[in-house]
Amino acid sequence: MDYKQISSNAELQSELNNSDRSYLLIYKSGSEQSDCAFNNLQQLNSEDLQVQLLTVDVTKTPDIHQQYQITSAPVLMEFNGDKPVKVIKGCHEPGFFKSLFDDALYSAAQNENEKTAKRVIVYTTPTCPHCTTLKNYLKEQKVQFRDINVAQDQKMAEAMVKKSGQQGVPQIEINGRIVVGFNKPKIDELLEIK
Repeated sequence: MDYKQISSNAELQSELNNSDRSYLLIYKSGSEQSDCAFNNLQQLNSEDLQVQLLTVDVTKTPDIHQQYQITSAPVLMEFNGDKPVKVIKGCHEPGFFKSLFDDALYSAAQNENEKTAKRVIVYTTPTCPHCTTLKNYLKEQKVQFRDINVAQDQKMAEAMVKKSGQQGVPQIEINGRIVVGFNKPKIDELLEIK
């Protein structure tokens, strides 16, 4: 993984325009949580990960986080080209970051010639073994999905409960239809997996 320290908005835009998928860690050096996130990202083996990682220290470059209305650090932003697609707040273990990057690469590698993809959202928590089983099954079936960690995102957790009436995970939403738990027959039916 390449780490590049960004020192201006123009430099950031140039880097984003030169890559399909990038991550920007917005951190504040000297802050315990920011140092934790920065150090955990540095622990990842660069040979295993093929994403562009950019970093910006808000104490040295104060304008970038304001452009994206980021009010706290650390924050890891995922970009598709120059468009932000995901914001992840706080410090996470290296394994969390690795799975995040692996999922992004898997999603980006989908073949555009395949049949029309279903809109799939998976609601999970990091400590849920059935969540991991469900995500692995979807990857085996080459189903592109958005993974939402409801332990980290309270608004999405509330939205999930509002849709399904249940708090348990995993939950999967396929074109607006909710399946609670890893109900393989129902998931296969909705995804048209034979």
